[in-house]
Amino acid sequence: MLTPDEPRPVLLMNTVWANRSRVHDDLTTVGGLREFLGVPADQADLEAFRALRQALRDLAAVLTEDTRPIAQDRDLERAVAEVNRAARTAPRWPQLAVHDGKLLRHNESEGSLADRERALIAAEAVDLFTGEDAVLVRACHAPGCVLYFVKDHPRREWCSPSCGNRVRAARHYRRNRG
Repeated sequence: MLTPDEPRPVLLMNTVWANRSRVHDDLTTVGGLREFLGVPADQADLEAFRALRQALRDLAAVLTEDTRPIAQDRDLERAVAEVNRAARTAPRWPQLAVHDGKLLRHNESEGSLADRERALIAAEAVDLFTGEDAVLVRACHAPGCVLYFVKDHPRREWCSPSCGNRVRAARHYRRNRG
């Protein structure tokens, strides 16, 4: 279902997904977040990642002019503030420090691994939404799909081959119906 080649901000946005029966959320538990990140996380991290994910989905909805029902309640100012809050904690370039006469390497950000991942994803999102790839961010308009993707090929129109197949099958059904 998810394409691992997508940028990490898109992968985070796509932890909300749908199948024929309902919309699913992979980040309802700390365990789900740990599985997504591959690093230790706690309840506070889960809440922070869910807030960042919603902010990224809101920004993607604005950028893509997404008209799907799932993208209707977006808050641009809150989304920008949330991404900036997360990005500000990104690790800076390594720096030198002197401690007891010895040179030590340190970064300005000393947060947890989950904090660092969140900050890096937010920083990547800033690049994704403002860089050259911003025009390539798309909402998948296959029936029932709620995912976003980066259009990495001129003919790509859907997030996955299965969504493309659903669109073609629906088109075929409409043409050949009674």
